Amino acid sequence: MFPTPIAKTAPSVQLIYKIALPIALILWLLPLIAVAITSIRSAGDITAGNYWGWPTSFNMVENYTAVFTDSPIGKYILNSFKVTIPTVIGTLILSCMTGFALGIYKFKSNMLVFFMFVAGNFIPFQILMVPVRDLTLSMGMYNTTTGLALFHIAFQTGFCTLFMRNFIKNLPRELIEVARVEGVSEIKIFWYVVLPLMKPAIAALSVLIFTFIWNDYFWATVLTQGADTQPVTAGLYSLNGQWVAKWHLVSAGSIVAAMPPVLMFFAMQKHFIAGLTLGAVK
Repeated sequence: MFPTPIAKTAPSVQLIYKIALPIALILWLLPLIAVAITSIRSAGDITAGNYWGWPTSFNMVENYTAVFTDSPIGKYILNSFKVTIPTVIGTLILSCMTGFALGIYKFKSNMLVFFMFVAGNFIPFQILMVPVRDLTLSMGMYNTTTGLALFHIAFQTGFCTLFMRNFIKNLPRELIEVARVEGVSEIKIFWYVVLPLMKPAIAALSVLIFTFIWNDYFWATVLTQGADTQPVTAGLYSLNGQWVAKWHLVSAGSIVAAMPPVLMFFAMQKHFIAGLTLGAVK
């Protein structure tokens, strides 16, 4: 039923595995390696078409300094935080409450409400572009970080509710029944009994949603414009010149923009893995 561990396979299979694994890893990392090398190239290398060869000079300090001096990338990064942090907080608050309600209480329309939350994840987000843009215009929230954050909260709550509901449904119901027998109110059961047990799931969702929203490009370009509101993913285009494509600066800016989610993942790696694997082994 389960695949045979590599250590127990034939020597020829182990040899193929040892050769294929590094090759697959290099191929998978090749685009990232190319971006990292391009970020330290000179403009002359890019103009001469030296994309994959060894750089003629290493301009790491010059390129990364130019990212901050030649563009408002600091403001773009601040805008990304203004959108991402409220989105993570908002989706976690809503999904914890809706997950608790759908996972603990049994009522006739439970599955229907749950399906309504999940159904939004199956809608291609591209077809929502025009109605969402018109809605933000009518509400006066177009080209604002608040409008972008509210949209992400609404769109991500469905996935988070699915995650939280399934997590809460697997918690021991005896804890909740004992609390009810002791006369504890439902709000206190949620706050003091269920919520502490949800910390691994909350940590895992925090990393996932932070990464999703931080790396969003489509809605950042649809709902915002200009350095005052655009997140860093949309603002990287400003590193290009009007007539010349400065791909070495764009690559350096991409590395800078990717650092916050990478740092957050490593900071919460232990909790992230615990949240994803909790309940896998009993």
